[in-house]
Amino acid sequence: MQVQLAATVADREGAIRAAGALLVQAGFCDPAYADSLLRREQVATTYMGRGLAVPHGMVEDKGLVRRTGLAVVQVPGGVAWDAPDHRVTLVVAVAAASDQHIAVLRRLTRLMADGQRLEALAATTDADQIVAALTRDGAAPVATAVPEDLPMAQDVVLDYPNGLHARPATQWAQVASRFLAELRVRHGDTVADARSMPALLGLGAGRGARLRISAAGPDAQQALAALKDVIVRLAQDEQRQAEQAAARAKQAHGLGRELAGWAPEARQHIGGIAASPGLVIGTLVMAEAPALEVADQPAQGVAAAAAALDAALAAAEAELIDLADGARRKNAAEQAGIFEAHRQILAHPELLRDATRLVVQGHGAAWSWRHALAGHVAAQRAVADPVLAARAADLQDVGDRVLRLLVGDAGAAQDPSRWPADSLLLADDLSPSVTAQIDVQRVKGFCTARGGPTAHTAILARALGLPAVVAAGPAVLAARSGERAILDGYRGQLHIGPSDEALAQAQAMIDRLARRQAEEARSRLQPVTTLDGHGLEIAANINKPEQVAKALDQGAESVGLMRTEFLFLERDHVPDEEEQFVVYRDMVRALGGRPLIVRTLDIGGDKQVPHLDLPVEENPFLGLRGARLCLARDDLMLPQLRALVRAAQEGPLSLMFPMISTLDEVRRLRERLTEVQQSLGLAPEQGGRRIPVGIMIEVPSAAMMADRLAAHVDFFSIGTNDLTQYALAVDRQHPQLATMADSLHPAVLRLVAQTVDGARRHGRWVGVCGGLAGEPLGAALLAGLGVQELSMSVGDIAGVKALLRRHSLAELQALAKAALDMDDGDAVRALAAQLRDTAPAGDEVAA
Repeated sequence: MQVQLAATVADREGAIRAAGALLVQAGFCDPAYADSLLRREQVATTYMGRGLAVPHGMVEDKGLVRRTGLAVVQVPGGVAWDAPDHRVTLVVAVAAASDQHIAVLRRLTRLMADGQRLEALAATTDADQIVAALTRDGAAPVATAVPEDLPMAQDVVLDYPNGLHARPATQWAQVASRFLAELRVRHGDTVADARSMPALLGLGAGRGARLRISAAGPDAQQALAALKDVIVRLAQDEQRQAEQAAARAKQAHGLGRELAGWAPEARQHIGGIAASPGLVIGTLVMAEAPALEVADQPAQGVAAAAAALDAALAAAEAELIDLADGARRKNAAEQAGIFEAHRQILAHPELLRDATRLVVQGHGAAWSWRHALAGHVAAQRAVADPVLAARAADLQDVGDRVLRLLVGDAGAAQDPSRWPADSLLLADDLSPSVTAQIDVQRVKGFCTARGGPTAHTAILARALGLPAVVAAGPAVLAARSGERAILDGYRGQLHIGPSDEALAQAQAMIDRLARRQAEEARSRLQPVTTLDGHGLEIAANINKPEQVAKALDQGAESVGLMRTEFLFLERDHVPDEEEQFVVYRDMVRALGGRPLIVRTLDIGGDKQVPHLDLPVEENPFLGLRGARLCLARDDLMLPQLRALVRAAQEGPLSLMFPMISTLDEVRRLRERLTEVQQSLGLAPEQGGRRIPVGIMIEVPSAAMMADRLAAHVDFFSIGTNDLTQYALAVDRQHPQLATMADSLHPAVLRLVAQTVDGARRHGRWVGVCGGLAGEPLGAALLAGLGVQELSMSVGDIAGVKALLRRHSLAELQALAKAALDMDDGDAVRALAAQLRDTAPAGDEVAA
C-alpha cells in the first residue's frame, strides 16, 4: 500500500491522478490504469460518504493491473467530489485484477460506522495508522451476537464475477426500500440491512458467496421475492458486462500486435471507453446543441403555464410516436425501441410533479420544466450504478425535446446536412434521438464526454455499425471543430491532430482490416479446408434454440456444446422431464438435421444452484460435480436422460457426459442410459435411434487414460478451461493466481496431444469446446495436434475459419510440434509470428 499524507489537490481529477500515480509508482499497475480510474469516475461516482472515495478502474482494464494494491491520498482540507456537499478527505484507489476490492470495501464500510476514527485518519500524521485500518480486519462494529434470520428466508448464491460491489448493492437497497417489511442479508456471521448500501458492502461477499436473505413484516413475501429477483437478475447483467469487457479486450487484440501497441503521433490523445468497435479517420464536428436560455415568465399566469406544459408534453409524445413509426418502417428495431422508451420517460411522475409544483408557485412553464429537469438529471448521473447513471442522457434528451417545444426552435441542434462527409461527432453526451437519426453516409463515428457502454447511445452506435468512444471526459468539449482526428473504437481512443505519418499508418490499418473482415464475411458459410485439403468442422457453443439462427448465419456447421445447466440456473425449481424435452426438441428442430451435442447437467465448482440442496464443500472443484453429481442424484439424471432420449428421435443428437475422471464412471453412466432407453422402448434394438455418446476430457486422469476410455465412447470433447485449471493446479477465479491459468501452456497442449493419440487408436474423433478453440493461435495449434472439431463462441467463428484456410495442415502440425517443446505459454505465443508471416501479402492475422 502507498500512502500520501497532507496532500493538497485542486479538484477531484487532481485527487484521482495523485492516487493513480501512487499505484503506478508502486508497480501495482501500468500507467494507463490511472486513466481508467478517471473513466470510471466519469461513468459513475465513487463517493462512499463520510469523506471517503474509492476510485477503481474499469472492468475491461483489469489486464492493466500487475498485482493487487491500494493507494491512499489524504486530503485534510477536503476536496469537492461529485456534489458541493460531498467532500472527500481520504481517497482510496484500488488496483485489483479480480474481486479482491470486496475486502477493501468491507473494511471501509466498517470504518464508516466509526466517525471518530475516520476523522482521526483524515488528520493523522502517521501513515501506519491508515495502513492498519485498511489492511487489518477489525471486529465487526458493535456485534455481540449474530442477529437471527427473520422468519421468512431463502438462500441464494452470488454469481457476480466481481462480487457484491457498489452498483448492484445500490439496486438491492433501492428495491428493499420499496417495502414496509424488514429485509436482512446474511453472509456467514455478518448481517446487513438490505436497505443500506454501505451495510451490504460490509458483507464482503465475493463471487460464489452463499447468502441468506430474510424478511418479516406485512409484505414480507413480496419483499423477499423482489429482493431475490433483483439479485438473480443482476447476475445476468454483471456476467454480460464482464463478457462484453472481455470481448472488447479480445476484439482490440484481434487487430494484431501492430494496432495493440500502436501509438500514433498526434497533437492530443483522449482516452475513454470503447463502446462500439472500428477504426476511422475523420473531421471533428461539435454536434452538441447550445444550452437553451430560459427566462422565468411569471406573468404568464398559472393556468396558461399549465396549459403550455400540457401542450408541449402532448406534442413531444406525438413526435416520439412518429419517430418510432419511422424507425419501424426502416426495420430499425433498436431505434424504435429507444423512442418507445422515451415515451415512457415522458410520463416520469416525479419530474412532472416537481415541474407542476413550480408552475403552481407562479413560475413560467419553460423555467419550471428546465429547473425540475436539471435536478432529476443530476440525481440520475449521481447514481452509483453506471448502467442507471447512463440513463441520464435519455432523461436529458426527452426533457430537451419538451423544452424546445415550450420555447420554440431556439437552441435546436445544428443542421446535420451541413456536416462534412467524414464527420466525427463530439458531444457531452450525444442525445439518443440525434444518434438514432444519424446519416451513416455522412457520420463516421463519435466521441462523448459522458455516457457508458450500456447507454442507449452506445447501443445505437453498435446497431449503426459506427465506431464510438464514450466517457472520455471534458477534454472532448474543448476540441476544435474542423480538425482532423483518428477515432479508435477498439481501444477507446481519440487522436486529435495526427501527423501525416500517423494518418498514413491508420489508413493502411483500416484498409487491411476492411479486407480481412470482407474476406471473413464472404467465406464464413464455407467449410474449412486447409491449403493441402484437410477438413475441420467448426461448431458453436450455445445454450438455447433461439440462438441457433445467428450461429448458423455466422458460419457454424453444428452445435458442439449445448450447456444444459442454464435450464436449472434460470429457474427456482428443478425442470421436469417435459420442460427439458421441449427445449432439447426445439434445438434439434432449429438445426434442421445438423449435428447437436448436448452436455448433461454440469453443476458444481463455480456453478451452484441453491434449490438443488447440494452439500456445502470445502473445495467444490474437487468435490461432487459433473458426472459424479449425476451418478449420486437419480432425481436429476434420470429425467434429463429421458428427455434427451426422446428428443434424439427427432434428429442427430449426441450426448456428452462432463467431468469424467475414471472408466468406472463411463460404464455406470452408459448403463443408466441403456436402462432409460429400454424403459422408453427407444433402445436401438427396439427401433429407437442410436445415440452417440461422448465424454468431456477436463481432468488429467481422463487425458492420460484416453486410450482406455476411447474403447467405451464414440468421441471426446476437450474442455480446455477446466483441463488447464486441473493440470496447472490453478483456480482460474483466484484473484492472485488467475493469470497462471494459461491454456497455451505446453503441459496443457501435451495433454491434448495425448488425448488425440488415445482416441486415434480406436478410430474416435476429438473436438474441443473450451475457450482455446476460439482463439486464433489456439485453433491453429489444436488443428495441428489432430483435433477434428472446434466449437466456440459465435463471434469467433468467421475469424477462426478464415485463419485455418490460409494454412496447410503440414504447417499447423509443425507449429504444434514446436509448441510442445516450449517451456511456457509465453514462448508458445511467440510462435504466432509464424502464422503472421505466412498470411497473404498486405493482410494481418490475429494472434
